[in-house]
Amino acid sequence: MRVAIIGQSTFAGEVYKQLVKDGHKVVGVFTVPDQGNREDPLATIASNDGVKVFKFKAWRKKGVALPEVLEQYLSVDPELNVMPFCTQFIPMEVINHPKNKSICYHPSILPRHRGASSINWTLMCGDKKGGFSIFWADDGLDTGPILLQRQVDVDPNDTVDTLYNRFMYPEGIKAMAEAVTMVANGNAPMISQPAEGATYDPMLNKKELCQVNWNQPAENLHNFIRGLDSSPGAWTIMDGKEVKLFGSKMYTGDAAESIEAAIEGLSTPALIHKDGLLITGTDGKKINISRLSVDGKMMNASKYGAAAEATETVELTPEEEAVADKLKATWKAILNIEISEDTDFFKAGAGSMDVVRLVEEVKEHAGVSMENEDVYMATTFSEFMQVVAIRMRGGDTKPVFEYDAFKMHINNMDIEFPHQLFINGQFVNATGGKVLKSINPATEELICDVQCASKDDVNTAVAAAKKAFYEGPWGSMNARDRGALIYKLADMMDQHKEELATIESIDSGAVYTLALKTHVGMSIDTWRYFAGWCDKIQGKTIPINNARPNHNLTITKREPIGVCGLVTPWNYPLMMLSWKMAACLAAGNTVVIKPAQVSPLTALKFAELTVKAGIPPGVINVLPGTGSQCGQAIADHPDVRKLGFTGSTEIGQVIMKSCALSNLKKVSLELGGKSPFIIFADCDLDKAVRMGMSSVFFNKGENCIAAGRLFVEDSIHDEFVNRVVEECKKMVIGDPLNRGTAHGPQNHKAHLDKLLEYIEIGQKEGATLVYGGKRVDRPGFFLHPTVFTNVEDHMYIAKEESFGPIMIISKFGNGEVEEVVRRANNTEFGLASGVMTKDINKALLVSEKLDAGTCFVNTYNKTDVAAPFGGFKQSGFGKDLGEEALSEYLKTKTITFEY
Repeated sequence: MRVAIIGQSTFAGEVYKQLVKDGHKVVGVFTVPDQGNREDPLATIASNDGVKVFKFKAWRKKGVALPEVLEQYLSVDPELNVMPFCTQFIPMEVINHPKNKSICYHPSILPRHRGASSINWTLMCGDKKGGFSIFWADDGLDTGPILLQRQVDVDPNDTVDTLYNRFMYPEGIKAMAEAVTMVANGNAPMISQPAEGATYDPMLNKKELCQVNWNQPAENLHNFIRGLDSSPGAWTIMDGKEVKLFGSKMYTGDAAESIEAAIEGLSTPALIHKDGLLITGTDGKKINISRLSVDGKMMNASKYGAAAEATETVELTPEEEAVADKLKATWKAILNIEISEDTDFFKAGAGSMDVVRLVEEVKEHAGVSMENEDVYMATTFSEFMQVVAIRMRGGDTKPVFEYDAFKMHINNMDIEFPHQLFINGQFVNATGGKVLKSINPATEELICDVQCASKDDVNTAVAAAKKAFYEGPWGSMNARDRGALIYKLADMMDQHKEELATIESIDSGAVYTLALKTHVGMSIDTWRYFAGWCDKIQGKTIPINNARPNHNLTITKREPIGVCGLVTPWNYPLMMLSWKMAACLAAGNTVVIKPAQVSPLTALKFAELTVKAGIPPGVINVLPGTGSQCGQAIADHPDVRKLGFTGSTEIGQVIMKSCALSNLKKVSLELGGKSPFIIFADCDLDKAVRMGMSSVFFNKGENCIAAGRLFVEDSIHDEFVNRVVEECKKMVIGDPLNRGTAHGPQNHKAHLDKLLEYIEIGQKEGATLVYGGKRVDRPGFFLHPTVFTNVEDHMYIAKEESFGPIMIISKFGNGEVEEVVRRANNTEFGLASGVMTKDINKALLVSEKLDAGTCFVNTYNKTDVAAPFGGFKQSGFGKDLGEEALSEYLKTKTITFEY
């Protein structure tokens, strides 16, 4: 089809490219005159293809078409006029000339927001839905029949730029091409615009329309300011000077250190603080402005009124000079002028789409990422290249997140980590003045004091989490954007994995190589796995009986619960945090977590990384503390709607009772275990010995699914025991930071003492101690791997969990499959189990009969982030990991429609 394109901008240029690609013939392009030496992108693209380009200053005068303009238009004889982005008034003689008339792109869901500033008004009015219309042009103002429309959810922090970049621009190009194809095929609809809901909003070309009226609630102020960001900019009088406001967000924190700023018409003084300019609406809620334009110069709002900071100019290296030459060429191509060091990008005519192009070309030429805001803050070429050079050297121009770090040189590296509570995005001291002693279990030496949370601190953290969920960006964030932040957090953890593994080792006694692979490695895998689930949490449509003669539709939505409490154990401090919190955040909740009081350091380091990853304040709160005060306060809190707990069965019973009495909060419990591991005579004995060792001694026995009791068939029992003892003798016990160490210290002294008492009970009851049973003669909480045989079913060590490196071996008669399964199930625990046999029939039968949440066949400890994990009976209920874990942090809502 022969098409004339009437319009301008990069958007129109991309529509032109798509129409040519689709096989349409563009017979003429009609655009605006050059601005100085700068030609419109549409004109440049068409000229390069040899297409006729016409540049008209105007199409009509006093409402009458200019004859010479009309003559030139008629010379191309199009079958359809396509107007992707047109700022000029086009005469009806042109609109109606082609046999297929004219179609026009409009950035609103017509009939709402007719007019030239429609997308601004979509945001300024706080619309929850935005989008665009392609309509048949008529003699009204955006009143013609609709050809097609597309809708998008408007994020509470969207601006014109973000809405264009993620939807209006890419989807608009595709939709314009689709519309032209429909016209060519003769199946393009003409749907009359309804009168109901129609609005006409004035063009924002008058200064008075862009002045902020401060006598409004905070959300209205936020919508007005973001609707004018980045052009033309909402303005106000501040300290007697005209100032434009950009980068508005709803704000839930407090400005602890701030100075007042006088804004005309604002009853409550504005506050300059570390995050920007804080403004209070008439409803007492706040917005934060991150950027100001003062005297035409963009600046961080937090720097307003301060003396200009003296910054040392970065001298460019030869490599950076080469990048500067390429980027200067980019500026020249965008602005179509010669570029000097003091050329101002925006004063020379650049717009928001030019910013997008510039950011992409920086990525291509310099290999670093910038944000749109970086360009707005460094508008001259020299300032811009300073930012690029700093980024190329691995630096950042944003304020550094600072806290009271504890620093060490250990494991051949410098490490640092927080030792305060983490509440609402900040590290703070506990209100009660108490501290916890963090002891290195390998040396018995003090690492540092850690702040100990009180009930008041729990109240503060829960309030922050509640505000972040109901009022902050997290609760209203698009699921895909939430996933992107969680991916970023996983990447941040990956960058710091050696430091995390070192902290985990000195704080919990984990062997460094195991900490690197499992404690930290599986944690990172968990965050990446659940990041992928964020935009895949879906409901269902359910066929119900219709209320005739009407019809019914029932759907379900899976929604986040709200504020969730987590209480995690000391054996895998970071991994247990990740198993629970990743699913919790992926579902859209906010969280208050109490890590184990004896091993809180990786949780605090993790909290630091969440800030660097951009997780909003209040979403994650980390409270080291005691179970009796901090943990109990979380379980009792009426605003906590879900509690996830991993620990002992006894404490789990207390937790469950508290959850019931407080507010009937949802609860999931991963509790004690006494996992049976049945080893049949027809197994691969070499593998059985390896798996038996791993099932008990992995992570020095501090493993919730550790095989609490091995049942070995009589005919191989003695050989199995002998080989296990020989393997125990080979185990290297020592400093967990040494790469050759296989067996590290127990987590803390109280636990070591409990294990020694457990061993003593076993000996008194008549079990045979064939290896170990003693503390290692060296500093630290080290216990020799221990092996008991001749353990009978009635004995204490046959029934109770040790949670340490103690192998409990019982024999069973040859061929007694049903009997050994009965004995294995004769326990109140049901977390895990295992079977070793080459007989597939036996493996299937036994794994089916074992009453446990996980059964390993010819392996052990093989958990994966995609496989659900959780126990039966007094080992608890609920699942970590896998898709099922999401259900622990979601609620299902049923909605029924009648039509």
